Amino acid sequence: MPSSKRQWLWLLINIVVLAGIFTLVQYMIATRMLNQYYQINLAAMAINIILSVSLNLINGFTGQLSLGHAGFMAVGAYVSAICTKNMDLPFIIAIIAGCLAAALAGFIIGVPTLRLRGDYLAIATLGFGEIIRVILQNIEELGGPAGIVGISRLTTWPYLFGAIVFTIIIIQNLINSSFGRAIISVREDEVAAEMMGIHTTWYKVLAFMIGAGLAGLAGALFAHYFYIIKPETFNFLKSFDILVMVVLGGLGSTTGAVLAAIFITVLTAYLQAFPAVRMIIYALILVLVMIYRPQGMLGNKELTRKTFGRFWGGSA
Repeated sequence: MPSSKRQWLWLLINIVVLAGIFTLVQYMIATRMLNQYYQINLAAMAINIILSVSLNLINGFTGQLSLGHAGFMAVGAYVSAICTKNMDLPFIIAIIAGCLAAALAGFIIGVPTLRLRGDYLAIATLGFGEIIRVILQNIEELGGPAGIVGISRLTTWPYLFGAIVFTIIIIQNLINSSFGRAIISVREDEVAAEMMGIHTTWYKVLAFMIGAGLAGLAGALFAHYFYIIKPETFNFLKSFDILVMVVLGGLGSTTGAVLAAIFITVLTAYLQAFPAVRMIIYALILVLVMIYRPQGMLGNKELTRKTFGRFWGGSA
């Protein structure tokens, strides 16, 4: 089969599969085949997918170790909640505001920190993530430690599904563009990339901003699904959860990030009654992955039409 026809066939299959998943889940929600417990975990899974894929842009494709992703999620959550609760703005405007605010926070944090490398960068991003949490905790107008309560539940399955598709399309198009080739070259050898004329700091900051903005998207959806947001929700442990998803799935694999987010969400649901055990298991998973499968489940591979090329009479 000609390459162009294979591409169109693969696109058609993707559209049909996505439409099928969306319709099936929407039907199960409408007919209450999925009770409240499963709907909550479905929402958590969708939000975790967005967080995992967005952090993978920074840690996986750009090669910069960020440990403060929950801070950007917090910015998106709080800004969007203020927009709907205090300013009575439409939900879609609140989502956009949350994304832009988180991206701006990413720029403010990224400009000074992304000149650092390795462990220094990790410590700096961890510190900034905690700074965001502490600031929110000490602003009485935002509820202080109690956070913001009584947020309208505006996040529905269409919003969650649309946000996942939007996030993956944005990331994959970026990675397959000149921008993607530039940040991957930064990951592979930053010095060589600079010698080739690539403005490495600019590309790192831009990737950081995009990842932060998408984390803000996840935060906005989170705030308007779970009614309440508190600074403690966005502590280091949340950033660690997201990091585990990225490492488990494979640094540089969007498919791996999605699969790992699904796995971790299901595991978390089963271990809700044992929070201490949950963190031990997370740490154990991370250690085992580092020892036996350091590249993660998929490494930097993706499930694409080439993976299933045998169905079209050979490799694509």
